[in-house]
Amino acid sequence: MATVKAFRAIRPIPEKAADVAALPYDVYNREEAREAVAGKPYSFLRVDRPETTMDPKIDLYDPAVYRQAQKNLQRLISDHVLIQDAQKQFYLYALKMGEHEQTGLVTCTSVDEYLDGHIKKHELTRSEKEQDRIHHVDSCDANTGPIFLTYRHQKEIDQRVEKIRAEEPLYDFTADDGIRHRVWHVQNAEDISGFIQAFEKVPALYIADGHHRAASAVKVAQMRREAHPGYTGEEPFNYFLSVIFPDDQLDILDYNRVVKDLNGLTPEDFMAALQKKCEVEPTDHPYRPDRKGHFGMYFNNQWYQLKIHDEFAAKGDPVKGLDVSILQDQILSPILGIGDPRVDKRIDFVGGIRGLKELERRVHTDMQVAFSMYPTSVQELMSIADAGLLMPPKSTWFEPKLRSGLFIHKLSD
Repeated sequence: MATVKAFRAIRPIPEKAADVAALPYDVYNREEAREAVAGKPYSFLRVDRPETTMDPKIDLYDPAVYRQAQKNLQRLISDHVLIQDAQKQFYLYALKMGEHEQTGLVTCTSVDEYLDGHIKKHELTRSEKEQDRIHHVDSCDANTGPIFLTYRHQKEIDQRVEKIRAEEPLYDFTADDGIRHRVWHVQNAEDISGFIQAFEKVPALYIADGHHRAASAVKVAQMRREAHPGYTGEEPFNYFLSVIFPDDQLDILDYNRVVKDLNGLTPEDFMAALQKKCEVEPTDHPYRPDRKGHFGMYFNNQWYQLKIHDEFAAKGDPVKGLDVSILQDQILSPILGIGDPRVDKRIDFVGGIRGLKELERRVHTDMQVAFSMYPTSVQELMSIADAGLLMPPKSTWFEPKLRSGLFIHKLSD
């Protein structure tokens, strides 16, 4: 059973929706975030990354940064760029990138269902990233960025979604990156009740993207429960902002790796070690793998196709059989000395949306070798979560990215 709860969103007035909507805070580094808000006074990135409006020398985790987030949010509200709906409701949110389109239910989901495992995880989180968002959520008294959830699609929900999509949208705009965003109200009491009852038949929800945001939202809820021991469970802080998409509409891209050095090896020694693990064939064009067990590599101004030897394929193990695990266990760790990719500063991760040219650029600037990956599938993600197992970090890159600022869930009435 999955609980979905209607809420009164704080959201942009329609004529400002395109100006407010911003990519998630964690797709930018500090310099990119500052550039992204330049000349955009209503960009929600000013709330999610408030340091962009402060002295560039300030520490990212200074308490003043979180106070500034709250001030920037309140400024958008006081300037009437953001308003709050009077009626509790759901919303539909559709994103279209090229020919791909996905539509999800914007709702609040249960902290307790996250804690008891009905909202399933597939990644570990990093404490310092959690702490950052905990302070941000607590200071803003709001979930400012939605959690991207999925479920095994059901015909009844699909039909309800299509009924609403036939109505006039609340928002309809195309962002600078070419992605079209549309939003619909779900205000009718019968429609609201219908979605609630339909999701009661969904056995589990799965976090597709936003593990740190989800963990942080839950920990803020736990803090508030401690501060209010007489809580009933119905208070807004017992729920967190989510957009729930059916699994058959999702698109996972490759999540590629770049490594700073060869772990003390000469290029010749590195290639010799690599050939013990896989077939290595040079190619005259950038190589994006088209099947599991295959990898691309850019090294010394040359692209290669890598095919892992069968003995290292780890078939039958849902986690070790992932391509990201095979690369880590057979190449990154034993040859390049990358022990824990969550914390090792010698490795970085490049989302597939940036393209293979970005891998070449990184190797030509600050890295020495790059690996292109075959994408993890939604089915692999769900199977691993169902088994209570965890994927390696940076296993999935979902596109298109949900925009922040279109829906805000306030944690106190």
